[in-house]
Amino acid sequence: MIPSRLFSARLRLLEGMGRWTPSTQAVLGPGWLLPQHASPRLLSVSCADGAKHQEPRRKKLLSEKQLKRHFVDHRRVLVRGGRGGDGVSCFHSEPRKEFGGPDGGDGGNGGHVILRVDQQVKSLASVLSRYQGFDGEDGGRKNCFGRNGALLYIRVPLGTLVKEGHEVVADLSHPGDEYVAALGGAGGKGNRFFLANDNRAPVTCTPGQPGQERVLFLELKTVAHAGMVGFPNAGKSSLLRAISNAKPTVASYPFTTLNPHVGIVHYEDHQQIAVADIPGLVRGAHRNRGLGCAFLRHVERCRFLLFVVDLSVPEPWTQVEDLKYELEKYEEGLSARPHAIVANKVDLPEARARLPRLQARLGQKAIALSAATGENLEELLLRLKDLHEEHVANELARGRQPLRW
Repeated sequence: MIPSRLFSARLRLLEGMGRWTPSTQAVLGPGWLLPQHASPRLLSVSCADGAKHQEPRRKKLLSEKQLKRHFVDHRRVLVRGGRGGDGVSCFHSEPRKEFGGPDGGDGGNGGHVILRVDQQVKSLASVLSRYQGFDGEDGGRKNCFGRNGALLYIRVPLGTLVKEGHEVVADLSHPGDEYVAALGGAGGKGNRFFLANDNRAPVTCTPGQPGQERVLFLELKTVAHAGMVGFPNAGKSSLLRAISNAKPTVASYPFTTLNPHVGIVHYEDHQQIAVADIPGLVRGAHRNRGLGCAFLRHVERCRFLLFVVDLSVPEPWTQVEDLKYELEKYEEGLSARPHAIVANKVDLPEARARLPRLQARLGQKAIALSAATGENLEELLLRLKDLHEEHVANELARGRQPLRW
C-alpha cells in the first residue's frame, strides 16, 4: 500500500509533464510510458536502434518448379572430398594398471562426393558451383575409431555428360547411374597402429588426408526416344502439346522455344515414348550460328527423328534437305537415323495444295497433319509407335537394354 501523501505528490509531479500514453514501439518494454507530445527525433533514433538488431535478409531458395524455368544445360563445378579425421596419441589409463599401452584410435575417412541421376531433375539449374564433402571424425581414446564422413550426393538430370578438361570421364545416360566425382581423404592413424615388439610405447600419430579436389564440366544432352527437328515457327511446340501433356510456350513468332522440352506419349498397352521438342534450327547451325551447337547437341541422344516441315511456306521440301545437311555436318551419320517427315499446318488451303509436290520431291510419304486442329494425329502416333518398336528390337538384338520412361 502506497501512503496517500506520497500518491498525491506523485500525481502533482506528473501534471506538469503533459499527458502520458502507452507506447506502441517494439523497442520499449511493456511497462514503459511515452509522452504523447514527445520529440519525433527520439522516436526515429529508437526505431533505428531497433533496425540495427534485426537479422539480415537471407536469399530465398527457389523451388523445383521455379528452377525448371531457368533451364541450364552446362555447368562448371568445383568438387572437393571430405577431409579424413586425425589419429590420436594416448595411453590406456586404469587403476592398478601402470603400463596400459597405447590406445589411440584411427580417424574416420572423409566422405565422397557422388553424382547421381535423378529423373525428377530436368536441368542443371539446381547444381551449385562448389561442393564440399563431409569430414571424418577424429579418433578417440580406448582404441575408438572416428566415424566416416557421410556421402554427399549431387542430383543431376538424365543425360549428363561429365568432362574433366577436354576428356569425357562419365556418361550418365541411364536412370540410377552414379559417378564418384571426388574421393574423400583417408583417416589418420592413431598410436595404437604403430605398436610393435621393438616399440611398446609409440607416441606417433598421423593427421587425416585432405579430400580429392577436381574441376568438372557438366553438360546436359536431352535423352528422349524421338526428337522433333525443324526450323523456327514450324509448329513443333504445338505438335508436342497435341500429343502429350507437355506445355511448351506457343506463339506466332519464331524462336518461341528456347529450351528443349520432353513430353511423354502414352499408349493403351502402358507403353510410353519420350518426344523432345528441340528449339528451332537455322541455316549454318553446325557452324554455331545463333545457338546452333547448343541446340544440336540435344539431338545426339534421340534414337529416331521427326522432321517437322511447315507446309505454308513456298518450297517446303527444301527444309528437309537443309535440316539433314545441318545434322550431317554436326555429326556424321546423324541424319541417317530412322525418321519420319511430318508436314504441319495442312489446315491452311495453300499448304494442302503443296502436299503432293512435297511427297514427289522427297520420294517418300509425309504425314500430313494439323497440330492446331488435331487433324490426322492418329497416323503420327502409329508411325511413332512403329519407330519405337523397331528401336527396341534393334537394342535387344545387340544385347542392350532399351531406354524406358
